[in-house]
Amino acid sequence: MKVLVTGAAGFIGFHLIKALLETDLSGKEHFIVGIDNLNDYYDIGLKAERLEILNSVSTPENFTFIKLDLADRDAMSNLFSDYQFDTVINLGAQAGVRYSIENPNAYIDSNVVGFVNILEGCRHHNIKHLIYASSSSVYGMNIKQPFTTADCVDFPISLYAATKKSNELMAHSYSHLYNIPTTGLRFFTVYGPYGRPDMAYFSFTKKILAGEPIDIYNNGDMQRDFTYIDDIVKGVIRIMN
Repeated sequence: MKVLVTGAAGFIGFHLIKALLETDLSGKEHFIVGIDNLNDYYDIGLKAERLEILNSVSTPENFTFIKLDLADRDAMSNLFSDYQFDTVINLGAQAGVRYSIENPNAYIDSNVVGFVNILEGCRHHNIKHLIYASSSSVYGMNIKQPFTTADCVDFPISLYAATKKSNELMAHSYSHLYNIPTTGLRFFTVYGPYGRPDMAYFSFTKKILAGEPIDIYNNGDMQRDFTYIDDIVKGVIRIMN
């Protein structure tokens, strides 16, 4: 099976590819192409370290990495033509909620334009299954608990959330128009080793160790669900199969 994983140097993409490689040491079950634009939203050194680990557990027969931007229409088109993937797992996106206030164009380029390029590649190359990362942020101002997939998600409260909701709508339309099997996954804050350094659990720990006060938003009046990375990876692999 030829698999495209976008966001290969990102937190979830790295762990997913590593798990697939380690369970397929022969390289006969999967050939994985990982792409990432390696932007500097957070420490590029961490992304490089993740790629080094992937290279250490892979061979040219089962994994290759390509630096590529999802928003580059021609490059994405060529990628799909060159490799003729069976399955596409789109984990590449501009992450973060607060950063969308500072740099909204980054979210449109990656999460909207980039996702359309993914869908077009799937449309023209008979992809058997598109799996893509949505987000729990699509629930926005929904106050019903617990959340369900049947809930109305028409009230996003960040541009990031709006782009993820748009992904779900675009995937639904392409699935209907072109008979592309698609599965969207609403991830709830994922944590674990080699995670993003801008996440609360890293920044809290760093400040605690340094004896510094922790920044608290909304006067601490909030709750958040976290999901361990291994559980996310297991879920994605089950959906792949």
